[in-house]
Amino acid sequence: SVLVKAVLHKKIKVQSIIPEKMESYPWRGHMGFHLIGEVARIIKESRTTLVFTNVRSACELWYQRLLDYEPDFAGEIAMHHGSIDRDVRIWVENAIRDEKLKAVVCTSSLDLGVDFAPVETIIQIGGPKGVARFMQRAGRSNHRPGKESLIYFLATHAIELVEASALKKAVENSVVEDRIPYLNSWDVLVQYCNTLAVSDGFFPDEIFQEVQSTFCYQGIDRDNWQWILNFITRGSQSLQAYDEYKKVEIEQDGRYKINKRSIAMHHRMQIGTIVSDATMQVKFMSGGFIGSIEEWFVSKLKPGDVFQFAGKQLELYRVKNMQVLVRKASRKPTRFASWMGGRLALSAQMSELLRQELYSANHGTKSPELAAMEPVFRRQRKESIVPDASEFLIETFKTREGFHAIFYPFEGRFVHEALASLLAYRISLLEPITFSLAYNDYGFELLSDKEFDMQQVIDNDLFTVRHVHQDLQTSLNATEMARRKFRDIGVIAGLVFTGYPGKVVKTKHLQSSTQLLFEVFKDYEPDNLLLQQAYRETFEHQLEEGRLIQALERIESQTLIWKECEKPTPFSFPIITDRLREKLSSETLAERIAKMTASYLK
Repeated sequence: SVLVKAVLHKKIKVQSIIPEKMESYPWRGHMGFHLIGEVARIIKESRTTLVFTNVRSACELWYQRLLDYEPDFAGEIAMHHGSIDRDVRIWVENAIRDEKLKAVVCTSSLDLGVDFAPVETIIQIGGPKGVARFMQRAGRSNHRPGKESLIYFLATHAIELVEASALKKAVENSVVEDRIPYLNSWDVLVQYCNTLAVSDGFFPDEIFQEVQSTFCYQGIDRDNWQWILNFITRGSQSLQAYDEYKKVEIEQDGRYKINKRSIAMHHRMQIGTIVSDATMQVKFMSGGFIGSIEEWFVSKLKPGDVFQFAGKQLELYRVKNMQVLVRKASRKPTRFASWMGGRLALSAQMSELLRQELYSANHGTKSPELAAMEPVFRRQRKESIVPDASEFLIETFKTREGFHAIFYPFEGRFVHEALASLLAYRISLLEPITFSLAYNDYGFELLSDKEFDMQQVIDNDLFTVRHVHQDLQTSLNATEMARRKFRDIGVIAGLVFTGYPGKVVKTKHLQSSTQLLFEVFKDYEPDNLLLQQAYRETFEHQLEEGRLIQALERIESQTLIWKECEKPTPFSFPIITDRLREKLSSETLAERIAKMTASYLK
């Protein structure tokens, strides 16, 4: 890959917010609120501060917690994310420029395209999961030539301090991730051809040369191109009996053009390649637009429920069409607005940096972050080990939940999701067994109600790269994943219409429509390029099959260290507590984690 950058030596100062007392057991799910006092102090001492969170739900929570902790911040801090009303976002951006705000809690909505000279300090809540994202956010601080940017890193749990230490070195050495391009995105090409046909039309031979000259479609051949042309004119082999899919007409001079007004209108209304869940407009009953929220969240609410959105406590009155009518609530909210796709995974480069930093904990001079983690490492070594570069750690222990097996590839959430399913499937071939799976950016867990022989796993070479593709297809139900991926492809390619303004087609209806098309293609047209794209992108981008194979090759080269532990270790604790979110309990997550911590420290 080639990195294109300006020859500018931008100074970035990275400081970690390290708690005075380091818990022996790191946790998961506190979102860093235990350090809210430090965040408030930094905001007070700075001219203007941007507090970055990775997801919109965390943005909502942090904004409210800051106001609860420091009521004097009322009127001095604001919130900014993509679901808030555009007019409010513009007001916030102007208020930052005019130095009317002390701080703004935001998401990636303020990563790019903004220039705020007054911003002095950045606070990153939780691991950014990528070096480029971290440096981009740091660059919002002192955004002027020759000025040093200042960014604070707030780790939400102890192991994230390793990530903080790795990020420091990455910034010093200007390490930036590769951007893995999408290849042969046939849905985008179909949309592009339809867009040309809506305007003045196009001649296939001319456009083929243009398409072939791009990086994405450099491998396109005449057969692929002819399939695309057939698809937009006849609806492909399996849909040619339906007129609604015959969008483009071939005129006498060979020009491909859309002449039907209804088809052209539908196409114009859904041009674009960003597909998200159906959103609903949140409005006051008395009038006034607040923002937009995803349909799946609203579906969990019933009239009278109080939730927090855009910094306001709102009571749901009714849902009408795609509008959520609300009124101000005096009661405390029972829910905070949340969005799908809220979990980022470590990038490949970030994973490598994290492993290198962790391995250095056993020797050499430690960074301030690793030095602060010494109580955690000490406890980890007491129960298990802190692995070196040549070691792959596996831990097993028993609790009331069952028999746990924890594996630590440190490869990122998406790779671990695939690895967990792959390994569980391969173990099931040795003996009949059922597993519950849990994973985070550092490792994954296989939990069973019966004990299994880990030595068998080691002896049978279950981390081999042989038959990975076939085993993944079997273990992960790749067809179901591809079916869901096909929903986005179908929307981009124009196979389904997403609806008119104010009358958007519900997500479940879109899903059922595209699923029907998926089944038709799968059964009657297996060589359909859009169908093949769904499978390919599922493996290459969602499951990151390439990274998975590299991880397996690395594990095969390492010595497998199996530790039979008496109880959960500090490294395993975040994985176990992450699973607590899915359990029904009258206790809060924090209370359950505190109870677990107390029992394990005995």
